[in-house]
Amino acid sequence: MTEFTAEHTPAEVVKVFPKASDLFKQRRIDFCCGGDRPLGEVFKERNIDEVAVMDELNHSFQDWQKEDHEVVDLDTKPLSELIDHIVHSHHAYLYEELPALGKFVSKIFRVHGKNHPHLKELHRLYNDFKVDMEEHTVNEEENVFPLIKEYEHNPNEELLERIKTANGGLEDDHDASGNILKHIREITNGFQPPRDACNSYRITYARLAELESDTFQHIHLENHVLFKRL
Repeated sequence: MTEFTAEHTPAEVVKVFPKASDLFKQRRIDFCCGGDRPLGEVFKERNIDEVAVMDELNHSFQDWQKEDHEVVDLDTKPLSELIDHIVHSHHAYLYEELPALGKFVSKIFRVHGKNHPHLKELHRLYNDFKVDMEEHTVNEEENVFPLIKEYEHNPNEELLERIKTANGGLEDDHDASGNILKHIREITNGFQPPRDACNSYRITYARLAELESDTFQHIHLENHVLFKRL
């Protein structure tokens, strides 16, 4: 591919050009849960300058290609390799980060909640997200991913139906978790700490931004690559 058009979806773009996720996050363009809509529709709905965004996207893509990056075709990568990457990269990150970051969220709520009332809502939203993602990752690793690996070696309709049943509401879970992160971004002013923020406050916001970025990549891989191939 040499150029993207407004007919491409954000998910298609990120599959080919992973760095596009940075541009989409800056422009508040969903490339994970709602990433299956053509960019042109998103531009019209959000009143975004199509020419400016597509120019920036394609110029960035051309520069990226000149750096001789390897373009990985995720649609041909073995399913088991995709699953192992998701587990060892994204799931492992969540297992380590969610409890650690939760302590920071609780601390700034306790210390600064009186002067910054939105921290109460942040505390509630974060803990909802934490519980949802912990349950979600366990369900995938114990019920869904083993079936997909089995299907890769022994594809049959019966096993595919079992996967669909086990998969159940996983994509709905993704939507719910994505919406929580979008809400967190809104109430934290795009993860911009206030002027009087202490170091803990600033660290919390920086780590929340990183959590959002990793989770959106995680959801994108599952929704638009792994699950779609089934």
